[in-house]
Amino acid sequence: MSRQRSMEVIEQAEYVTIGELVRLTAVRYSTLKFYTEEGMLPFEQAEENLTRRYRRVESLERIAQIRRLREQKKTIPEIKEILDVV
Repeated sequence: MSRQRSMEVIEQAEYVTIGELVRLTAVRYSTLKFYTEEGMLPFEQAEENLTRRYRRVESLERIAQIRRLREQKKTIPEIKEILDVV
């Protein structure tokens, strides 16, 4: 098992893992995984077996946007339309 990166390192990193996004946003892992699977949270993956990598800044902005829309009582299909997810 790999060692966790410190918050200082994570906060400066260009790319983060989903687990690190959980630490940065306090959003549940299962929620972020759902957003990823629904195409609402883009990621990069070099090969099939490699860890998904999320661009830290863009991902934090997207998660904040989704949270705001959920607070406005928007449904997932409405949010996907607003985010222009195909």
